[in-house]
Amino acid sequence: MTWEIVIGIETHVQLATRSKIFSNASTAFGAPPNTQASVVDIALPGTLPVMNAQAVECAIKFGLAVNGGQTHNIARRSVFARKNYFYPDLPKGYQISQFELPVVTGGFIDIQVGDGDKVSSKRINLTRAHLEEDAGKSLHEGLETPGVSGIDLNRAGTPLLEVVSEPEMRSAADAVAYAKALHGIVTWIGICDGNMQEGSFRCDANVSVRRVGEPLGTRCEIKNLNSFRFMERAINYEVRRQIEVIEDGGKVIQQTRLYDADRDETRAMRSKEDAMDYRYFPDPDLLPLAIDETRISDVQVTMPELPSAMESRMQRDFGLSVYDAQLLTQSRSTAAYFFAAFDSSGEQAKLCANWINGELASQLNRDAIDLVDSPVNGLQLGRLVKRIADGTLSSKMAKDVFGYMWAGEHGGDADAIIEARGLKQVSDAGAIEKIIDEVLAKNEKSVAEFKSGKDKAIQSLIGQVMKASQGKANPGQVNDLLRKKLAD
Repeated sequence: MTWEIVIGIETHVQLATRSKIFSNASTAFGAPPNTQASVVDIALPGTLPVMNAQAVECAIKFGLAVNGGQTHNIARRSVFARKNYFYPDLPKGYQISQFELPVVTGGFIDIQVGDGDKVSSKRINLTRAHLEEDAGKSLHEGLETPGVSGIDLNRAGTPLLEVVSEPEMRSAADAVAYAKALHGIVTWIGICDGNMQEGSFRCDANVSVRRVGEPLGTRCEIKNLNSFRFMERAINYEVRRQIEVIEDGGKVIQQTRLYDADRDETRAMRSKEDAMDYRYFPDPDLLPLAIDETRISDVQVTMPELPSAMESRMQRDFGLSVYDAQLLTQSRSTAAYFFAAFDSSGEQAKLCANWINGELASQLNRDAIDLVDSPVNGLQLGRLVKRIADGTLSSKMAKDVFGYMWAGEHGGDADAIIEARGLKQVSDAGAIEKIIDEVLAKNEKSVAEFKSGKDKAIQSLIGQVMKASQGKANPGQVNDLLRKKLAD
């Protein structure tokens, strides 16, 4: 009988605030251990938490982004609770979170799964998104005393938005597509830097299997997946493990598991707690969080155009394909680069998209640098594209000019490079005809082969003309004029 996979994702999104959620301690990454843990973060007697207004603004932005700009899923009144459990890196013995009344309820994220012509769309609904504080971090390696663990409380109190999906994903590919889409949204609207290596975006995958038509199976939670590749591998392993357990006559035990990338396997960490085990109760030190219409309206006016809306606009107004539009809206920096290039290219949308998604992306990959660090900016690339569109450069010549721009020649100015290196494409029909006549006179065999019906022979002749012109002849004109002369 066919197995069905059921996956839900809980994601801890670290909010891009300068201070912690309930104190003014810094959230900067990389500080020496325990230098950014204030008395409020560790709840010393006599201290009281104070809500960070910027964290609330981030939550409102997220609520707007995942509900098509609508506001009804943003709670006008939400409550903070104490989630009680013991961890060495949880100094208070409880975590301030939200339980019964979260700040955001519902919403959705649309994902694309598949490649090429086999791409399908799917909507993943969200259960909730709630504000909470992060715990500290246990250190097991790199300490002066071998065999001893340390505790770093710098992260304690860092503001998080925990985003919980409905269990609507049916494969590891679905889960990765969802995680990437969510990552794209939170970085696009500027509430998270998205740095997975530093723990700014961490996913927990709840995975279960069942035979088609049967009730939901027992789920296991794979904690702290901070890589899309590891997420896919961990889920696939866990699915195989659970199916093997059931087929061997056993029962899946509800538990929290960790993924070991070196062994490519998940392993049990602890039995999985339910809500009742945390003994939630409203935090007596924090008033309910009240969000009025004015605050929501103020945030609304600062919201950028969302990637889904921009993607549709690119297709509708610029005639770009779904594929190109999706690539250009993967990040705000890529979209901004495209619009800068588009404006300076004479509105050559398709050419700009081709160059950004092609030559530029390849060069960035070869040099292992991010788009924001590209030595060729959007305006400069647009001016290069403009010279392709107006016939000044052939595609091959443009690639040469791009290389010189990348190296910083003439400040990356395409026109200055073209002038200095004499790279203008020859489009004068008379000049091209003269070169063609010389090539035909020297290649009588190829001429005879073409006239006898071997059409491929013309490619050799075109190559000879381009070589004679040092690559400057307009290839389109060469082809047309050459065929015309051969037909005479």
